[in-house]
Amino acid sequence: MGINNSSEVAANLQIGPTDAGMVRIYVEAEGGIELPLDFDPEEAEEIAEELRAAAEAARVIGQKPAPKPKR
Repeated sequence: MGINNSSEVAANLQIGPTDAGMVRIYVEAEGGIELPLDFDPEEAEEIAEELRAAAEAARVIGQKPAPKPKR
């Protein structure tokens, strides 16, 4: 599965600090899957920057007119 493929899997996402001074991204998906991902604050800031850049790129893509069908 690639980043551009859609999926029918539902998941919950939680983000917050841990008592160990880390930032946790916690993913809980169907089928009892639990995935805690811990990052130091610097790594979390890098992830936040990547999210912002991806959001901006998605906005640009969403504003482009749909391609014309080929004949």
